Amino acid sequence: MKVVKFGGSSLASGPSVEHALRIILSDSQRQVVVVSAPGKRNDKDIKVTDLLIKYANSVLNKKETTKIVQQIFSRYQEIGHYFGLNDDHLEQIKNILMALPEQDYPNSDYLMAAFKAHGERLNARLIALILQHKGVKARFLDPVDAGLIVTGEPNDALVNPESYLNLDQVKIDPDERIIFPGFFGITPSGNIATFSRGGSDITGAILARGFHADLYENFTDVNGIFAANPHIISHPQSIRKMTYREMRELSYAGFSVFHDEALIPAIQGQIPINVKNTNEPDNPGTMIVPEKNFAPDNTITGVTSQKHFSALYLHKYLLNKEAGFTLRILQILYKHNIPYEHMPSGIDDITIIFNNDFLNDQLIDQICNKIQATINPDQLEWIDDYAIIMIVGEGMKKEHGVSRKILDSLDDHDITPRMINQGASQISMMIGTKKEKADQAVKIIYHQFFN
Repeated sequence: MKVVKFGGSSLASGPSVEHALRIILSDSQRQVVVVSAPGKRNDKDIKVTDLLIKYANSVLNKKETTKIVQQIFSRYQEIGHYFGLNDDHLEQIKNILMALPEQDYPNSDYLMAAFKAHGERLNARLIALILQHKGVKARFLDPVDAGLIVTGEPNDALVNPESYLNLDQVKIDPDERIIFPGFFGITPSGNIATFSRGGSDITGAILARGFHADLYENFTDVNGIFAANPHIISHPQSIRKMTYREMRELSYAGFSVFHDEALIPAIQGQIPINVKNTNEPDNPGTMIVPEKNFAPDNTITGVTSQKHFSALYLHKYLLNKEAGFTLRILQILYKHNIPYEHMPSGIDDITIIFNNDFLNDQLIDQICNKIQATINPDQLEWIDDYAIIMIVGEGMKKEHGVSRKILDSLDDHDITPRMINQGASQISMMIGTKKEKADQAVKIIYHQFFN
């Protein structure tokens, strides 16, 4: 059995839904289908989720909602009419939309989560109706009925282990299709809570694990995953097969068509993941598989860069002799709720690398002032101009001289690394550079190993 997930762009209109249904019905193993809310039909369009957020804000601000409800319903109505469903068939969808403000919510965050989740919830109902109208044995399965329990914040939910016990009890007939809404689950108290990033991807991975699927197919708008960013490398090589940990390492630096954390439930269940293109379903895409018995095609699988980093450089003589030096720095970061990415160090030097998403000018000044006062380093320098290059491949641990080849090729082009970190697994290498040199470094390394 396969779990299949389709994103919003694949379900944005009647023709796109029809194309997705052809993919589903072309393989009898595709029994569990996870759907997103309808996305944009064109560049000027609005996603249904964004319309639902607007609806929620109108309710919170006690504004008129008739127009926005009709605008949202018209998206589902348009798709339903394309398949010959009349408004009587679609009345339930409109009634659910109109009833959303009348429900009881613990607070505004839970209200927002519930409104957002109905993009997927209503689309799953609609697609089940369409399949039934076409004579296909299909069933809408709600997270409430499936027992997909989540905890955490209303808009940043985490799956509860109890969910897998509940999903294990769900019976699926050999000839039926289950249509399941992505993006949300139900809290122990019965409220809707949404996942934060890659919501429908997370749901698909949870169901793949919970239903013990043979494969999790994640349909996107590209032919799998590329060995480098197509915006940097023209027509990069497509990755045929990669391991979970290669995916995790590369995703750290922004590599992938979805967030790596979304795949963790499937990885925990050791379910192979196939990233495929909705527009070219016969393309094999990229397989993401366990490490056991994996044979790499190339020395490196991919190279990528991310430029949203900064670094704090500290120099102090006899640093290695001073007990608790690093602990005091970490306590300062903890007090200001600032995570760090890496902390390479030498005898008298330490560099702390940060993700800029967690920083602002005020925080930077505060931590620099506090570290200067507490640690009293001989030198303290804040570096804004920082990028990280990630080179990853299971083949790296079996081939000698990979690091030397990478560094020599960069040196030939006058690129001097600011930081070099070899992963303990021996399948990755991280290099710090100036932002302006990051794209050039990716090109050099890519052509060194793929041409």
